[in-house]
Amino acid sequence: MALTQHFDFLHVIAGMLVGVLVGLTGVGGGSLMTPLLVLLFGVNPQTAVGTDLLFAAMTKIAGSAVHGKRETVDWRIVRRMACGSVPAAILTLATLSWFGKVGNSTERLIMVSLAVLLGVTALAVICRKWLLRLAHDIDPIQPRSRVLTGTVLLGAAIGIAVSISSVGAGAIGMTVLLVLYPKLPVARIVGSDIAHAVPLALIAGFGHWMIGDVDFPLLGVLLIGSIPGVVIGSYLSSHASDRILQPLLACVLAVSSWQLFLKANAGEKPHAVPVTAPAVTIAGEAAAKQP
Repeated sequence: MALTQHFDFLHVIAGMLVGVLVGLTGVGGGSLMTPLLVLLFGVNPQTAVGTDLLFAAMTKIAGSAVHGKRETVDWRIVRRMACGSVPAAILTLATLSWFGKVGNSTERLIMVSLAVLLGVTALAVICRKWLLRLAHDIDPIQPRSRVLTGTVLLGAAIGIAVSISSVGAGAIGMTVLLVLYPKLPVARIVGSDIAHAVPLALIAGFGHWMIGDVDFPLLGVLLIGSIPGVVIGSYLSSHASDRILQPLLACVLAVSSWQLFLKANAGEKPHAVPVTAPAVTIAGEAAAKQP
């Protein structure tokens, strides 16, 4: 019954569009679906984050399976990032569960964090080629301890960001990995980033589920569109031009960031609603006492 209540073509189309972008670029699961749920469908920010985490995990499972078959996953990088991201995600989820009932302030914190991360992600998408060129200009022979520490710290930052706002495991993670491992083929970095995103999103999504922030009927409807979408995007990825995709994705992320900032600031206003309810009740009681 709940599934049919959520089912409409707008949800399916949104899931398919995001799935296509994930298949094309490896980015878009958290960066696009959470703003769509909050801004277009009016979903509660906490519920949007929790639902989107499981949505991203399910959608990227197909992508990681393809990269695993092609042997384009560096499991050493995945393990290093997981050493930072998994403990950070667990601690962040514990903090959210403890302070999760403060109401509007928590929602505003999530939306502001999401807006900041979306803006950073848009810059990362625009500057990715420049950062890659800079990484190749710098001496790639770095101390192994520095690369190891940087990878673990990157994982921790992504774990915190993903747990709060479901954003961070895509463009930001891949851009930093390109700088840390400039000699590694890009396809191998993309595969490693996607493979790391799956367990992290599952852990964070499970934590939000325990807190009560996952809408499973909505998740099911979104996956109806995203699974075919990610397959289509994967097939089209070899023919897509980065000159078109990257500016388009960066533009969408920037607009979503700005809209979330506006919505977060507007979210402070609805404090007059609880005041009107007692007033209406008192007025009703007064009217009832009249003969």
